[in-house]
Parts: sequence; C-alpha cells; structure tokens
Amino acid sequence: MGFAGNESNTRQGLHGFFVCVLLVICASHCLAQQPNRKKLAAEVKAEFLHAWNGYKKHAWGHDDLKPLSKTHHDWYAQPLLMTPVDSLDTMIIMGLKNEADATKQYILDNLSFDKDVEVQNFEITIRILGGLLTSYQLTGDKRFLNLAEDLGNRLLPVFNSPTGMPYRYVNLKTGKIRNPVSNPAETGTLLIEFGTLSKFTGKPVFYDKAKRALVETYNRRSKIGLVGEWINVETGQWTNTDSHISGAIDSYYEYLLKCWLLFRDEDCKRMWEESIVAINKYLQDEREGELWYGHADMNTGGRRATTYGALDAFFPAVLVLSGDLPRAKRLQESSYLMWNHAGIEPEEFDYRAQKITSPRYPLRPEIVESTYYLYQRTRDPHYLRMGEKLWRDFVQHCRTEAGYAALKNVVTKEKADAMQSFVLAETFKYFYLLFSPDETLDFRNVIFNTEAHPIKKFK
Repeated sequence: MGFAGNESNTRQGLHGFFVCVLLVICASHCLAQQPNRKKLAAEVKAEFLHAWNGYKKHAWGHDDLKPLSKTHHDWYAQPLLMTPVDSLDTMIIMGLKNEADATKQYILDNLSFDKDVEVQNFEITIRILGGLLTSYQLTGDKRFLNLAEDLGNRLLPVFNSPTGMPYRYVNLKTGKIRNPVSNPAETGTLLIEFGTLSKFTGKPVFYDKAKRALVETYNRRSKIGLVGEWINVETGQWTNTDSHISGAIDSYYEYLLKCWLLFRDEDCKRMWEESIVAINKYLQDEREGELWYGHADMNTGGRRATTYGALDAFFPAVLVLSGDLPRAKRLQESSYLMWNHAGIEPEEFDYRAQKITSPRYPLRPEIVESTYYLYQRTRDPHYLRMGEKLWRDFVQHCRTEAGYAALKNVVTKEKADAMQSFVLAETFKYFYLLFSPDETLDFRNVIFNTEAHPIKKFK
C-alpha cells in the first residue's frame, strides 16, 4: 500500500510537471506570436523619415512629392506647403525634434495665405487649418494660431450661401466663391477645425458658421433619416440621392459624433444618435455572417450597391468611439478581408460578388486608424498582429527609392507617381501610434480631426 501510494504521488508529480512545462511552452509560443511593438514603432519612424527625406530632397517648398519621377506636385498655382504643415505634428509625436524644429521654422518663415488662388475649402480646412491648430497646441507658439486665424478669416466667405452650407471653392485673396453643388462631407466636416479656432481665439463666428453648416446638412436628411451624396448649397436640393458611409459623406457622420465628444455639444450628440439608427437600419448589410455597409437610396432605403471601400474602413473607429464594440469588431474583420483579397486594399470592393470594382490604392490610412482605435479600446493583441500585417504589406508594395507611392492597381501592384500629404499626416502616424508606447499620446483625452490632427478635448 505504501509503495502504491508513492507511485500515485509520483504520477501526480510527473503530471503536474508536464502541465507546467506545457504552460511554459504555450506561454512562450504566445509571446512569440506577439508583435514586437518597440521594434515596429522604430521601423515606422525610420520609414517616415525615408518618405520625409524624399520629400525634402525632391519637393521641398511644394505641396506633395511625386516619388517615381522624383519631382513635385502643387495643388494650386502657388504652393501652400501642404506636406510640411500636415506632417509637423507627426514629427513631434514621433519625437523627431531636429526635423520638427527645422520644419516649424520653415513654415513660420514661409507660409502665407495672401495668395490669389482658389482653394477647396474642405481640403484646406482639414489639412492646413487642422495642422496649424494642432501645431499651436503642441508647441504653444502663437504664430501658428495667428496663421490659423488668418486662414480661417479667408475661408469664411464660403458660408455666404442662402442655406449657410459652404460653397466648395474660395479665393484666398478676393473671397470669391464658386461651386454650389457640394456633398455632406464637405459641408459637414468643418466644425472640429473652425470650432477649435473659435475656442482658441475667443471669436464665436468660426464655431457658429461651421455648426450652422452641419445642422443645415442634417436638417435636409430624408424622412427615413439618411443624407444623399450631392446637394446644392444655394437651393438646399439634393442632386444625387445615393446614401452610404463612403467618400463624399463619410466624415460628415464622423464629425457629428466627434464634435459632441470634443466640445460636449448636445446638438451634435442628438444628430449622431438619430443618424446612426438610420445608418444601421438601411446601410448595414450581412453576407455569410460578415458585416458590411453598402449603398441605399436616401428616400426609400432600397439597396443601390453592395460596395465598400478603403474610405469606408474609417467606420469601425467611429463605432469604437460611439461604444458599439460588437459592430466595430465585425466591420473591422470585413475591412481586413477586403485588404487580404489582393494583399492590399482596393479603393472599392463589391462584397457580395467578392470582387474589386476600383483597384487603386492611394496609401489611405483608414483601416490603420480603425486598427489603432480597436487596440486602444480592447488591448486585444489580435489588432497588433493585424496592424503588423498591414504594415508589412504597405512597405512591401509601396516603398520606393524616394518615398512611398500609391498603387494604380492592387492586383498587379503597379505604382502611381503620387504621395499625398495625408500619408505622412495620417497613415504613418496611425501605424506609429498603434505600435508605440501608450504614453506617446493620451488617446482618451484627444479627438483626431479627419486628417489625424489631434485636438485636446475642451472642458
């Protein structure tokens, strides 16, 4: 009996030993599966510098780098330093002090808006006005605020329509406006920037004009709660009734939610809460257990198209901010499926037919943005692994000798001669924030504008 008891104890001891060994092996395997955040953050920083140095060498003083021809592209007859202004806060966040200091000084010495050029209000607002405001908040240098206020004043004439919704173009010198047919993204994606300018300067006109434009857009939603794609800002009539969450509408919904969170504006909260009900009722679509968002007629809710694309991939981040994690997670998996269909995401994808309908890839940041938001909210390493896959594909297919190039076709991987400023302002920034130490940026106390310029929440 004594011997049998010792044998039993021995077996139990061996069993426990092997269990411990297995646990150690499993733990080691799991650790091996975890991306090395520090190493990846260093890679992103190095590749940002590669792209930035390409811009400095071949396009300095101009708006964008053309990385294949190693030349430059300007949006208008006179450059507005789009890439330096858009990129400065990324350098500051990455701790690239020497580059940030030199770029800051160059902007302050050379940027002027006293130019006889017609500019697209939306793009100038999110890229340049947003960039200047964040640079002011990060550096405390009031010269950035002075530039922002000067630009804001020059953009104000766009709101002089009968409805209060902005025209698309304005001349920075003369204030002449044109193009009354606009879209919800361009009429409703202004309040973060103009509202922040208002808070910093103490001048209500900026907040009031941008908020009225947002409200007037919302007020023209259909009886079922959807907005269309194109609207005449003079008559208030829709010229295209296609409804979706993609380009021309996307950031309108983003700003409804974010302006509540940034400014505690209860009107924005109400408009968001009413809008998301209609979005989920009429645009949400299911395919074999996958969650997607498609197109519908704004008046009837009837399905118009089953396409989803790179721009739509911002929506999981918005769902995270709204507290709807289940939908955010499911939609992110769909975005990732779209990315993996050809090894990098297309501009547009028919999720029912499982085929690419627009094969371009302009180096967009939205799927990376949503990966970052989901990791910040869940701490699930699944999103770090997802982010690493996105990063590896991005570098493999888009890196060039002079920077990073868009793709003409994600199937063939043929490159296009373009590297817009948002690549440095958004795509690299979200990759870096995903992998960098959590204290790099206080995620819970900032709101990013749609160009990834972070603004501290107002009390």
